[in-house]
Amino acid sequence: MRAFVTTVTLAVFSLVAAPAARAETLADALVAAYKTSKILDQNEALLRAQDEGVAQAVAALRPVVEFVAQHQYTSSESPLLTAGTFSGRASTETISTTFQLAAQMTIYDFGRSKLGIEIAKETVLATREALKGLEQQVLLAAVDAYVNVRLKQEIVALRNNNVRVISQELQAAKDRFDVGEVTRTDVAIAEASFAAAQSGLAAATGELNVARERYKAVTGAYPGNLAALPALPATAKSLEAAQAIALRSHPELAQRKREVTVADLSVAAAQANYRPKIAGTASLNTTPDGDEKRVDSATLGLSFRQTVYSGGALSSAYRQAVARRDAARAGLAQSAISVSESVGNAWSNVDVANASITAGDLQIQAAETAFEGVREEATLGARTTLDVLDAEQNLLDARATRATAVAQRYVGVYNLLSSMGLLSVEHLKLGVPTYDPSVYYNAVKTAPVTSPQGKALDRILSKVGGGN
Repeated sequence: MRAFVTTVTLAVFSLVAAPAARAETLADALVAAYKTSKILDQNEALLRAQDEGVAQAVAALRPVVEFVAQHQYTSSESPLLTAGTFSGRASTETISTTFQLAAQMTIYDFGRSKLGIEIAKETVLATREALKGLEQQVLLAAVDAYVNVRLKQEIVALRNNNVRVISQELQAAKDRFDVGEVTRTDVAIAEASFAAAQSGLAAATGELNVARERYKAVTGAYPGNLAALPALPATAKSLEAAQAIALRSHPELAQRKREVTVADLSVAAAQANYRPKIAGTASLNTTPDGDEKRVDSATLGLSFRQTVYSGGALSSAYRQAVARRDAARAGLAQSAISVSESVGNAWSNVDVANASITAGDLQIQAAETAFEGVREEATLGARTTLDVLDAEQNLLDARATRATAVAQRYVGVYNLLSSMGLLSVEHLKLGVPTYDPSVYYNAVKTAPVTSPQGKALDRILSKVGGGN
Protein backbone atom coordinates (compact mmCIF):
# COMPACT_ATOMS: atom_id res chain seq x y z
CA MET A 1 0.00 0.00 0.00
CA ARG A 2 2.83 2.39 0.87
CA ALA A 3 4.56 1.56 -2.42
CA PHE A 4 1.32 2.31 -4.30
CA VAL A 5 0.94 5.65 -2.53
CA THR A 6 4.57 6.42 -3.33
CA THR A 7 4.01 5.80 -7.05
CA VAL A 8 0.90 7.97 -7.15
CA THR A 9 2.59 10.77 -5.20
CA LEU A 10 5.62 10.80 -7.48
CA ALA A 11 3.41 10.79 -10.58
CA VAL A 12 1.37 13.75 -9.36
CA PHE A 13 4.51 15.61 -8.31
CA SER A 14 6.07 15.11 -11.75
CA LEU A 15 3.04 16.76 -13.36
CA VAL A 16 2.93 19.85 -11.19
CA ALA A 17 6.63 20.35 -10.32
CA ALA A 18 8.21 23.59 -11.38
CA PRO A 19 11.17 23.48 -13.77
CA ALA A 20 13.54 24.44 -10.97
CA ALA A 21 14.49 21.58 -8.64
CA ARG A 22 12.85 21.90 -5.24
CA ALA A 23 15.03 21.49 -2.19
CA GLU A 24 14.53 18.19 -0.41
CA THR A 25 13.25 18.76 3.12
CA LEU A 26 13.52 16.67 6.25
CA ALA A 27 9.81 15.91 5.97
CA ASP A 28 10.43 14.53 2.47
CA ALA A 29 13.12 12.25 3.85
CA LEU A 30 10.85 11.03 6.66
CA VAL A 31 8.01 10.29 4.26
CA ALA A 32 10.35 8.47 1.86
CA ALA A 33 11.79 6.39 4.69
CA TYR A 34 8.32 5.40 5.87
CA LYS A 35 7.06 4.52 2.40
CA THR A 36 10.09 2.53 1.26
CA SER A 37 11.09 0.78 4.50
CA LYS A 38 11.45 -2.96 3.96
CA ILE A 39 11.63 -3.44 7.72
CA LEU A 40 8.09 -2.08 7.99
CA ASP A 41 6.99 -4.19 5.01
CA GLN A 42 8.38 -7.29 6.69
CA ASN A 43 6.75 -6.65 10.04
CA GLU A 44 3.42 -5.60 8.54
CA ALA A 45 3.37 -9.01 6.86
CA LEU A 46 4.24 -10.67 10.17
CA LEU A 47 1.37 -8.77 11.78
CA ARG A 48 -1.01 -10.10 9.12
CA ALA A 49 0.27 -13.58 9.86
CA GLN A 50 -0.49 -12.95 13.54
CA ASP A 51 -4.01 -11.83 12.56
CA GLU A 52 -4.52 -15.28 11.10
CA GLY A 53 -3.91 -16.70 14.57
CA VAL A 54 -7.24 -15.18 15.61
CA ALA A 55 -8.94 -16.75 12.61
CA GLN A 56 -7.47 -20.16 13.46
CA ALA A 57 -8.56 -19.86 17.09
CA VAL A 58 -12.10 -19.00 15.95
CA ALA A 59 -12.07 -21.92 13.52
CA ALA A 60 -11.31 -24.30 16.41
CA LEU A 61 -14.89 -23.78 17.62
CA ARG A 62 -16.37 -24.86 14.31
CA PRO A 63 -17.00 -28.36 13.00
CA VAL A 64 -14.36 -30.10 10.92
CA VAL A 65 -15.85 -31.95 7.94
CA GLU A 66 -13.78 -34.46 5.99
CA PHE A 67 -14.48 -36.55 2.94
CA VAL A 68 -12.62 -39.84 2.75
CA ALA A 69 -12.56 -42.14 -0.28
CA GLN A 70 -10.88 -45.49 0.25
CA HIS A 71 -10.23 -48.30 -2.25
CA GLN A 72 -8.87 -51.50 -0.73
CA TYR A 73 -7.67 -54.83 -2.10
CA THR A 74 -7.38 -57.81 0.30
CA SER A 75 -5.86 -61.21 -0.35
CA SER A 76 -5.99 -63.96 2.27
CA GLU A 77 -5.43 -67.71 2.62
CA SER A 78 -7.00 -70.06 5.14
CA PRO A 79 -6.77 -73.81 5.82
CA LEU A 80 -9.44 -76.00 4.19
CA LEU A 81 -10.71 -78.77 6.46
CA THR A 82 -12.86 -81.66 5.28
CA ALA A 83 -14.41 -83.79 8.07
CA GLY A 84 -11.76 -82.42 10.39
CA THR A 85 -8.95 -83.39 8.06
CA PHE A 86 -6.72 -80.85 6.37
CA SER A 87 -7.27 -80.99 2.66
CA GLY A 88 -5.44 -77.91 1.43
CA ARG A 89 -5.63 -74.11 1.56
CA ALA A 90 -8.30 -71.78 0.23
CA SER A 91 -7.44 -68.39 -1.28
CA THR A 92 -9.77 -65.40 -1.05
CA GLU A 93 -9.49 -62.03 -2.80
CA THR A 94 -11.73 -59.04 -2.13
CA ILE A 95 -11.88 -55.52 -3.51
CA SER A 96 -13.86 -52.87 -1.69
CA THR A 97 -14.53 -49.14 -2.18
CA THR A 98 -15.82 -46.96 0.63
CA PHE A 99 -16.88 -43.32 0.72
CA GLN A 100 -17.24 -41.48 4.01
CA LEU A 101 -18.36 -38.00 5.01
CA ALA A 102 -17.37 -37.33 8.62
CA ALA A 103 -17.82 -34.31 10.88
CA GLN A 104 -16.47 -33.57 14.33
CA MET A 105 -17.11 -30.56 16.54
CA THR A 106 -16.16 -29.51 20.03
CA ILE A 107 -19.35 -28.87 21.93
CA TYR A 108 -17.93 -27.73 25.24
CA ASP A 109 -14.35 -27.52 26.48
CA PHE A 110 -14.82 -25.41 29.61
CA GLY A 111 -13.46 -22.22 28.02
CA ARG A 112 -10.24 -23.50 26.46
CA SER A 113 -11.15 -22.41 22.93
CA LYS A 114 -12.44 -19.02 24.02
CA LEU A 115 -9.25 -18.44 25.98
CA GLY A 116 -7.31 -19.32 22.84
CA ILE A 117 -9.20 -16.63 20.93
CA GLU A 118 -8.47 -14.02 23.60
CA ILE A 119 -4.80 -14.99 23.65
CA ALA A 120 -4.62 -14.61 19.87
CA LYS A 121 -6.30 -11.20 19.99
CA GLU A 122 -3.98 -9.88 22.68
CA THR A 123 -0.99 -11.21 20.75
CA VAL A 124 -2.18 -9.26 17.71
CA LEU A 125 -2.41 -6.08 19.77
CA ALA A 126 1.08 -6.65 21.18
CA THR A 127 2.43 -7.13 17.65
CA ARG A 128 0.82 -3.85 16.58
CA GLU A 129 2.67 -2.04 19.36
CA ALA A 130 5.92 -3.65 18.24
CA LEU A 131 5.23 -2.31 14.73
CA LYS A 132 4.83 1.19 16.19
CA GLY A 133 8.23 0.81 17.83
CA LEU A 134 9.78 -0.10 14.49
CA GLU A 135 8.13 2.92 12.90
CA GLN A 136 9.93 5.08 15.45
CA GLN A 137 13.25 3.43 14.60
CA VAL A 138 12.73 4.00 10.87
CA LEU A 139 11.88 7.68 11.32
CA LEU A 140 14.77 8.28 13.72
CA ALA A 141 17.16 6.65 11.25
CA ALA A 142 15.86 9.03 8.56
CA VAL A 143 16.47 12.07 10.78
CA ASP A 144 19.97 10.85 11.60
CA ALA A 145 20.77 10.18 7.93
CA TYR A 146 19.46 13.59 6.80
CA VAL A 147 21.30 15.53 9.49
CA ASN A 148 24.48 13.52 9.00
CA VAL A 149 24.58 14.23 5.26
CA ARG A 150 24.17 17.95 5.93
CA LEU A 151 26.88 17.81 8.61
CA LYS A 152 29.33 16.01 6.32
CA GLN A 153 28.58 18.52 3.55
CA GLU A 154 29.38 21.34 5.96
CA ILE A 155 32.60 19.63 7.04
CA VAL A 156 33.62 19.22 3.39
CA ALA A 157 32.94 22.93 2.82
CA LEU A 158 35.08 23.81 5.84
CA ARG A 159 37.85 21.53 4.61
CA ASN A 160 37.68 23.10 1.14
CA ASN A 161 37.99 26.54 2.66
CA ASN A 162 40.85 25.29 4.82
CA VAL A 163 42.69 24.04 1.73
CA ARG A 164 42.11 27.40 0.02
CA VAL A 165 43.38 29.43 3.01
CA ILE A 166 46.45 27.25 3.57
CA SER A 167 47.19 27.39 -0.15
CA GLN A 168 47.28 31.17 0.17
CA GLU A 169 49.53 30.90 3.22
CA LEU A 170 51.82 28.54 1.32
CA GLN A 171 52.09 30.98 -1.57
CA ALA A 172 52.71 33.83 0.86
CA ALA A 173 55.46 31.80 2.56
CA LYS A 174 57.07 31.14 -0.82
CA ASP A 175 56.90 34.82 -1.71
CA ARG A 176 58.47 35.84 1.59
CA PHE A 177 61.15 33.18 1.13
CA ASP A 178 61.99 34.60 -2.31
CA VAL A 179 62.68 37.99 -0.74
CA GLY A 180 64.53 36.49 2.21
CA GLU A 181 61.96 37.26 4.91
CA VAL A 182 61.52 33.60 5.99
CA THR A 183 63.54 30.44 5.82
CA ARG A 184 63.08 27.29 3.83
CA THR A 185 61.77 25.71 7.04
CA ASP A 186 58.74 28.02 7.00
CA VAL A 187 57.96 26.98 3.43
CA ALA A 188 58.29 23.30 4.34
CA ILE A 189 55.92 23.79 7.29
CA ALA A 190 53.36 25.42 4.99
CA GLU A 191 53.76 22.64 2.43
CA ALA A 192 53.22 19.99 5.13
CA SER A 193 50.11 21.79 6.38
CA PHE A 194 48.78 22.05 2.82
CA ALA A 195 49.24 18.31 2.31
CA ALA A 196 47.51 17.62 5.62
CA ALA A 197 44.63 19.89 4.59
CA GLN A 198 44.24 18.00 1.31
CA SER A 199 44.27 14.71 3.20
CA GLY A 200 41.61 16.04 5.58
CA LEU A 201 39.48 17.09 2.61
CA ALA A 202 39.78 13.63 1.06
CA ALA A 203 38.76 12.01 4.35
CA ALA A 204 35.81 14.37 4.74
CA THR A 205 34.70 13.61 1.17
CA GLY A 206 34.87 9.90 1.92
CA GLU A 207 32.77 10.37 5.04
CA LEU A 208 30.22 12.32 2.99
CA ASN A 209 30.00 9.46 0.49
CA VAL A 210 29.41 7.03 3.36
CA ALA A 211 26.67 9.31 4.70
CA ARG A 212 25.06 9.45 1.24
CA GLU A 213 24.99 5.65 1.06
CA ARG A 214 23.35 5.50 4.46
CA TYR A 215 20.78 8.06 3.34
CA LYS A 216 19.95 5.93 0.30
CA ALA A 217 19.61 2.81 2.43
CA VAL A 218 17.16 4.61 4.72
CA THR A 219 15.10 6.63 2.22
CA GLY A 220 15.50 4.65 -0.99
CA ALA A 221 17.39 7.33 -2.96
CA TYR A 222 20.54 9.41 -2.79
CA PRO A 223 20.16 12.89 -1.27
CA GLY A 224 19.57 15.78 -3.62
CA ASN A 225 19.67 19.43 -2.69
CA LEU A 226 18.92 19.20 1.03
CA ALA A 227 17.04 22.12 2.54
CA ALA A 228 18.00 23.76 5.81
CA LEU A 229 16.87 21.98 8.94
CA PRO A 230 13.42 23.09 10.12
CA ALA A 231 12.65 24.26 13.62
CA LEU A 232 12.97 21.58 16.27
CA PRO A 233 9.73 19.91 17.40
CA ALA A 234 8.43 20.50 20.91
CA THR A 235 9.16 17.80 23.47
CA ALA A 236 8.38 18.44 27.14
CA LYS A 237 8.88 21.25 29.65
CA SER A 238 10.87 19.13 32.07
CA LEU A 239 12.57 15.77 32.39
CA GLU A 240 9.88 14.57 34.79
CA ALA A 241 7.15 15.53 32.32
CA ALA A 242 8.99 13.73 29.50
CA GLN A 243 9.31 10.55 31.58
CA ALA A 244 5.62 10.70 32.53
CA ILE A 245 4.67 10.95 28.85
CA ALA A 246 6.95 8.02 28.01
CA LEU A 247 5.36 5.81 30.67
CA ARG A 248 1.96 6.55 29.13
CA SER A 249 2.81 6.53 25.44
CA HIS A 250 5.83 4.39 24.67
CA PRO A 251 4.91 1.46 22.39
CA GLU A 252 7.37 -0.86 24.15
CA LEU A 253 5.47 -0.50 27.42
CA ALA A 254 2.14 -0.99 25.64
CA GLN A 255 3.54 -4.14 24.05
CA ARG A 256 4.78 -5.46 27.40
CA LYS A 257 1.36 -4.83 28.98
CA ARG A 258 -0.29 -6.87 26.24
CA GLU A 259 2.25 -9.63 26.78
CA VAL A 260 1.38 -9.69 30.49
CA THR A 261 -2.28 -10.10 29.56
CA VAL A 262 -1.36 -12.96 27.22
CA ALA A 263 0.62 -14.59 30.03
CA ASP A 264 -2.34 -14.27 32.44
CA LEU A 265 -4.67 -15.84 29.88
CA SER A 266 -2.16 -18.61 29.24
CA VAL A 267 -2.22 -19.51 32.93
CA ALA A 268 -6.01 -19.73 32.78
CA ALA A 269 -5.76 -21.89 29.66
CA ALA A 270 -3.31 -24.22 31.40
CA GLN A 271 -5.80 -24.60 34.26
CA ALA A 272 -8.60 -25.30 31.77
CA ASN A 273 -6.61 -28.21 30.34
CA TYR A 274 -7.41 -30.14 33.53
CA ARG A 275 -11.10 -30.05 32.66
CA PRO A 276 -12.99 -32.45 30.40
CA LYS A 277 -13.97 -31.97 26.79
CA ILE A 278 -17.25 -32.86 25.12
CA ALA A 279 -17.32 -33.43 21.37
CA GLY A 280 -19.86 -34.62 18.85
CA THR A 281 -19.26 -36.72 15.75
CA ALA A 282 -21.36 -37.61 12.71
CA SER A 283 -20.58 -39.68 9.63
CA LEU A 284 -22.18 -41.01 6.45
CA ASN A 285 -20.68 -44.13 4.86
CA THR A 286 -21.40 -45.92 1.61
CA THR A 287 -19.82 -48.97 0.02
CA PRO A 288 -20.99 -49.15 -3.61
CA ASP A 289 -21.24 -52.68 -5.06
CA GLY A 290 -24.17 -52.48 -7.41
CA ASP A 291 -27.49 -50.99 -6.38
CA GLU A 292 -28.69 -54.11 -4.59
CA LYS A 293 -25.46 -54.84 -2.72
CA ARG A 294 -24.67 -51.26 -1.73
CA VAL A 295 -24.16 -50.79 1.98
CA ASP A 296 -25.09 -47.42 3.53
CA SER A 297 -24.71 -46.37 7.14
CA ALA A 298 -24.99 -43.24 9.27
CA THR A 299 -23.64 -42.68 12.75
CA LEU A 300 -23.96 -40.02 15.40
CA GLY A 301 -21.75 -39.90 18.45
CA LEU A 302 -21.09 -37.92 21.60
CA SER A 303 -17.81 -38.24 23.44
CA PHE A 304 -16.71 -37.11 26.89
CA ARG A 305 -12.96 -36.99 27.47
CA GLN A 306 -11.22 -36.38 30.76
CA THR A 307 -7.50 -36.77 31.29
CA VAL A 308 -6.98 -38.96 34.35
CA TYR A 309 -3.21 -39.25 34.18
CA SER A 310 -0.76 -37.49 31.83
CA GLY A 311 2.56 -38.37 33.42
CA GLY A 312 2.83 -34.89 34.93
CA ALA A 313 2.59 -33.07 31.57
CA LEU A 314 -0.43 -30.95 32.56
CA SER A 315 1.13 -29.93 35.86
CA SER A 316 4.37 -29.04 34.10
CA ALA A 317 2.50 -26.95 31.51
CA TYR A 318 0.70 -25.07 34.28
CA ARG A 319 3.95 -24.36 36.17
CA GLN A 320 5.53 -23.24 32.91
CA ALA A 321 2.66 -20.82 32.24
CA VAL A 322 2.99 -19.38 35.75
CA ALA A 323 6.74 -18.90 35.28
CA ARG A 324 6.19 -17.14 31.96
CA ARG A 325 3.56 -14.91 33.56
CA ASP A 326 6.06 -13.93 36.27
CA ALA A 327 8.68 -13.26 33.59
CA ALA A 328 6.24 -11.09 31.61
CA ARG A 329 5.40 -9.02 34.68
CA ALA A 330 9.06 -8.56 35.51
CA GLY A 331 9.72 -7.66 31.87
CA LEU A 332 7.07 -4.94 32.07
CA ALA A 333 8.65 -3.48 35.20
CA GLN A 334 12.13 -3.59 33.64
CA SER A 335 10.89 -1.96 30.44
CA ALA A 336 9.45 0.92 32.49
CA ILE A 337 12.88 1.37 34.10
CA SER A 338 14.64 1.22 30.73
CA VAL A 339 12.25 3.69 29.10
CA SER A 340 12.68 6.18 31.94
CA GLU A 341 16.44 5.78 31.72
CA SER A 342 16.38 6.33 27.95
CA VAL A 343 14.40 9.54 28.41
CA GLY A 344 16.88 10.74 31.03
CA ASN A 345 19.84 9.95 28.81
CA ALA A 346 18.27 11.64 25.79
CA TRP A 347 17.42 14.71 27.86
CA SER A 348 21.02 14.93 29.16
CA ASN A 349 22.45 14.55 25.66
CA VAL A 350 20.38 17.49 24.44
CA ASP A 351 21.58 19.59 27.41
CA VAL A 352 25.20 18.67 26.65
CA ALA A 353 24.75 19.57 22.96
CA ASN A 354 23.22 22.94 23.90
CA ALA A 355 26.16 23.68 26.17
CA SER A 356 28.59 22.64 23.44
CA ILE A 357 26.94 24.99 20.95
CA THR A 358 27.16 27.90 23.37
CA ALA A 359 30.81 27.17 24.08
CA GLY A 360 31.43 26.63 20.37
CA ASP A 361 30.13 30.11 19.53
CA LEU A 362 32.58 31.64 21.99
CA GLN A 363 35.39 29.42 20.74
CA ILE A 364 34.80 30.39 17.10
CA GLN A 365 34.66 34.08 17.98
CA ALA A 366 37.95 33.84 19.86
CA ALA A 367 39.58 31.67 17.17
CA GLU A 368 38.61 34.11 14.42
CA THR A 369 40.05 37.02 16.37
CA ALA A 370 43.23 35.06 17.06
CA PHE A 371 43.66 33.99 13.45
CA GLU A 372 43.25 37.50 12.08
CA GLY A 373 45.63 38.87 14.67
CA VAL A 374 48.31 36.22 14.14
CA ARG A 375 48.13 36.65 10.38
CA GLU A 376 48.57 40.42 10.67
CA GLU A 377 51.46 39.96 13.08
CA ALA A 378 53.04 37.46 10.66
CA THR A 379 53.11 40.09 7.93
CA LEU A 380 55.07 42.31 10.30
CA GLY A 381 57.48 39.49 11.14
CA ALA A 382 56.27 39.09 14.71
CA ARG A 383 54.76 35.66 14.07
CA THR A 384 55.98 32.62 12.21
CA THR A 385 54.25 30.66 9.46
CA LEU A 386 53.69 27.88 11.96
CA ASP A 387 51.80 30.29 14.25
CA VAL A 388 49.48 31.27 11.40
CA LEU A 389 48.82 27.69 10.42
CA ASP A 390 48.13 26.69 14.00
CA ALA A 391 45.63 29.54 14.34
CA GLU A 392 43.92 28.47 11.12
CA GLN A 393 43.70 24.87 12.36
CA ASN A 394 42.23 26.03 15.67
CA LEU A 395 39.56 28.01 13.81
CA LEU A 396 38.75 25.01 11.61
CA ASP A 397 38.46 22.72 14.63
CA ALA A 398 36.20 25.19 16.41
CA ARG A 399 33.83 25.46 13.45
CA ALA A 400 33.75 21.68 12.94
CA THR A 401 33.11 21.08 16.63
CA ARG A 402 30.20 23.51 16.67
CA ALA A 403 28.69 22.01 13.52
CA THR A 404 28.90 18.57 15.08
CA ALA A 405 27.25 19.84 18.27
CA VAL A 406 24.40 21.39 16.28
CA ALA A 407 23.84 18.09 14.48
CA GLN A 408 23.97 16.14 17.74
CA ARG A 409 21.43 18.45 19.35
CA TYR A 410 19.06 18.12 16.41
CA VAL A 411 19.20 14.34 16.32
CA GLY A 412 19.12 14.34 20.11
CA VAL A 413 15.77 16.11 20.21
CA TYR A 414 14.26 13.55 17.85
CA ASN A 415 15.83 10.79 19.91
CA LEU A 416 14.15 12.32 22.96
CA LEU A 417 10.83 12.24 21.10
CA SER A 418 11.45 8.58 20.27
CA SER A 419 12.27 7.73 23.89
CA MET A 420 8.99 9.41 24.86
CA GLY A 421 7.10 7.25 22.33
CA LEU A 422 6.06 10.23 20.20
CA LEU A 423 8.19 9.80 17.07
CA SER A 424 5.44 8.70 14.70
CA VAL A 425 4.02 9.78 11.35
CA GLU A 426 0.87 10.91 13.11
CA HIS A 427 2.59 12.97 15.82
CA LEU A 428 4.96 14.62 13.33
CA LYS A 429 1.97 15.43 11.07
CA LEU A 430 3.76 14.22 7.93
CA GLY A 431 0.51 14.01 6.01
CA VAL A 432 1.16 10.58 4.53
CA PRO A 433 -1.32 7.67 4.54
CA THR A 434 -0.25 5.17 7.18
CA TYR A 435 -0.65 1.42 7.31
CA ASP A 436 -4.00 0.52 8.89
CA PRO A 437 -3.63 -2.85 10.67
CA SER A 438 -7.37 -3.13 11.29
CA VAL A 439 -8.20 -3.57 7.59
CA TYR A 440 -6.71 -7.02 7.25
CA TYR A 441 -7.64 -8.01 10.80
CA ASN A 442 -11.31 -7.18 10.28
CA ALA A 443 -11.30 -9.18 7.05
CA VAL A 444 -9.98 -12.40 8.63
CA LYS A 445 -10.97 -12.28 12.31
CA THR A 446 -14.10 -14.39 11.68
CA ALA A 447 -12.16 -16.98 9.66
CA PRO A 448 -14.14 -16.48 6.41
CA VAL A 449 -14.35 -19.42 4.03
CA THR A 450 -17.23 -18.63 1.66
CA SER A 451 -16.58 -17.54 -1.91
CA PRO A 452 -17.69 -13.86 -1.65
CA GLN A 453 -15.54 -13.37 1.44
CA GLY A 454 -12.68 -15.13 -0.26
CA LYS A 455 -12.83 -12.68 -3.16
CA ALA A 456 -12.87 -9.79 -0.72
CA LEU A 457 -9.80 -11.22 0.96
CA ASP A 458 -8.05 -11.45 -2.39
CA ARG A 459 -8.71 -7.77 -3.00
CA ILE A 460 -7.43 -6.82 0.46
CA LEU A 461 -4.31 -8.94 0.00
CA SER A 462 -3.56 -7.34 -3.37
CA LYS A 463 -3.72 -3.86 -1.81
CA VAL A 464 -2.28 -4.48 1.66
CA GLY A 465 0.10 -7.35 1.18
CA GLY A 466 0.91 -7.73 -2.47
CA GLY A 467 1.46 -4.06 -3.22
CA ASN A 468 4.65 -3.64 -1.18
